[in-house]
Amino acid sequence: MAAEKITAETRTEFGKGAARRIRRADKVPAVIYGHGNDPVHITLPGHATWLALKNGGANALLEIDVEGSTQLALTKQIQTDPIRRTLEHVDFVAVRRGEKVTVDVPVVVVGEAGPETLVVTESGTISLEVEATRIPEQIEVSVEGAEVGTQIPASELELPEGAELLTDGEALVVNVTNAPTAEEVEAELEEAEAEAGIERDESDEELEAAAAEAEAEGDADASEGDAGDDGDAEKE
Repeated sequence: MAAEKITAETRTEFGKGAARRIRRADKVPAVIYGHGNDPVHITLPGHATWLALKNGGANALLEIDVEGSTQLALTKQIQTDPIRRTLEHVDFVAVRRGEKVTVDVPVVVVGEAGPETLVVTESGTISLEVEATRIPEQIEVSVEGAEVGTQIPASELELPEGAELLTDGEALVVNVTNAPTAEEVEAELEEAEAEAGIERDESDEELEAAAAEAEAEGDADASEGDAGDDGDAEKE
């Protein structure tokens, strides 16, 4: 993973008011900590930081220039506004080239499994120890042509050179099972709605079926009534 280069400013104002002023100026408050040093509080350019984090993925690596001094920093925590989805604050940990770090890497399933199968991702991430400059953005798992009963544990994942798996090798990552039928899906949905106290409105098809059934029952009752009347007439 190549480090994105970005220029920062030293931050001297703190508190909620100062953070709001920074964000209004399209900048992002951040902090770099690690290696036993005092935390370094900085301000980053908003749009450039957003792009760098987007391109770098969950473990974006940035080369941050703070007043002429460059620091390699690994993204550890990102705070965003839940409504506007803008950056609120970023925490980084200082790293060195060649240094190994522990990270959680996303697992991505690729390929098409066999017919009538359902591919279940049992674990969305795996934990690795890897060099800071060689962190993979994701680990791909192929299920191309996989049949029902196929199970892929963490130990069978293809890792980048030099990466060490920290997740238990026997931990199930991908499980290929039978695809549920439409009736099974409907039954599970109804059960979930019942547990949540949701009353489902009858569909047009259900209403039409109920009307047809009522009409059929009415016709049957009418036929029985006619037969009874004929019997009475014969007796007379």
